[in-house]
Amino acid sequence: MIHFACWKPSLILFAVATVGTAVWTRAMAIDQSAIAETIKSVVAQVVAGINAHDPTKATAHDAPDIVSMECGSPSTVGIEADREGFRLGFQHDPLWKVSLIDEAVDVAGGGDLAVYRGTYNEDNGLDGVLMTHRTNFLAEFKRQSDGSWRMVWYSVSNMERSHPK
Repeated sequence: MIHFACWKPSLILFAVATVGTAVWTRAMAIDQSAIAETIKSVVAQVVAGINAHDPTKATAHDAPDIVSMECGSPSTVGIEADREGFRLGFQHDPLWKVSLIDEAVDVAGGGDLAVYRGTYNEDNGLDGVLMTHRTNFLAEFKRQSDGSWRMVWYSVSNMERSHPK
């Protein structure tokens, strides 16, 4: 009987250690670099939509309640407001294009959130003259229940004044 009494706490300790190891193993099994590459691919699709002047493609990865914070414009909430902002921008400036300079993605330990940071050259037209300037693009992505990634908010900020390209 005494032998069993000593063994019981050891069994409990073993069970707790096993559960802890399983949780740790699950966290370690998250492939953060694969998630980062997925996010970069999603942003490349958004950029392709912008460069094609296609508001639907530019917003294809928006969450329904996305918050858009564009420099020089009031923030908007919702996919339709974001899509309308792109429509107006494309109508206003047929020369608008963006090109990647560098990017990084930080993935949360749980693998369900990621923050994208990118620097881009943004080309636009001013009275028929092609202008360019550098911008920062910062966005948060959240994994959806179907496994896809949706942008929940983003911010675009200019890093310099526009100048002739």
